[in-house]
Amino acid sequence: MGGIRVGTSGWADRELVSSGWYPREFNDPAGRLAYYAEHFDLVEVDTTYYGIPAPATARAWADRTPDGFLFNVKAFSLFTGHPTPASAVPAALRPASGAQRLRRRDLDPDAYERLWDGFHDVLAPLADTGKLGVVLLQFPPWLTHGEKAKERIVATADRCRPHRVAVELRNPSWFTDENALDTLLFLQSHDLSHVIVDMAQGLPSSVPPITVSTADPAVVRFHGRSGAWESGDKKEKFRYEYGDDELAEWASRLRELAGEGDSLHALINTCCADTAPRTALRLASLVGSRTRPSPA
Repeated sequence: MGGIRVGTSGWADRELVSSGWYPREFNDPAGRLAYYAEHFDLVEVDTTYYGIPAPATARAWADRTPDGFLFNVKAFSLFTGHPTPASAVPAALRPASGAQRLRRRDLDPDAYERLWDGFHDVLAPLADTGKLGVVLLQFPPWLTHGEKAKERIVATADRCRPHRVAVELRNPSWFTDENALDTLLFLQSHDLSHVIVDMAQGLPSSVPPITVSTADPAVVRFHGRSGAWESGDKKEKFRYEYGDDELAEWASRLRELAGEGDSLHALINTCCADTAPRTALRLASLVGSRTRPSPA
């Protein structure tokens, strides 16, 4: 049976910091990460989606966490085809057009390569210390199933090697009755972890939680089941607290999935106050993952 790690998507969300989950004495970034690492052995870095930090930042993450701790790093938005604010790109690499939002085609090829170099410079301190879990490629919801899309996924994943890569596909066309097996076999053939998602169902954008592992580690991201998934702002989309029955059902599925031999990463991606770490602690208790109890 593979090991199950449980964590949250981020540790420094503004709502989390202001919720009181962190004791007052842990009032700076270093302290909060150290405190988080006392409770969990996995975290997802989502800030890298919004901008590529300095390598020194990643070195500090590695220094502030114990041996065996893992960071899953979300790839920069521009790499996965999302329109990206120009302000997220270093000034020296921005196009002369002055566009406020950028896509890959807007950048000089050399500038694009330098962005990838910078991203790998961030991954290096984590990989060198054995603390890099996977690089998460979250593709946009308009990327539909097809051969061109597959080529794009493979090309992007190849740029992340030699690191482990997980792929989150957000368009339901990948998981229709007609395409689901093809999608899973495609990911498996390229040694890419299929990101299993738990989200609100019954909506046009809903992706089903197909609990099949295609590579090590298996990755499950819990987005919550908010009824405002398609109509609310980001905060409302992810504002959700899982019930005991929902977590118990998932705990059984996670144990079964881990029983197939792969390691498993379960990440809670809800953002209301301290909902994410509290939910992660509850889930970790159900699956027997390593945690320390949170203070009362």
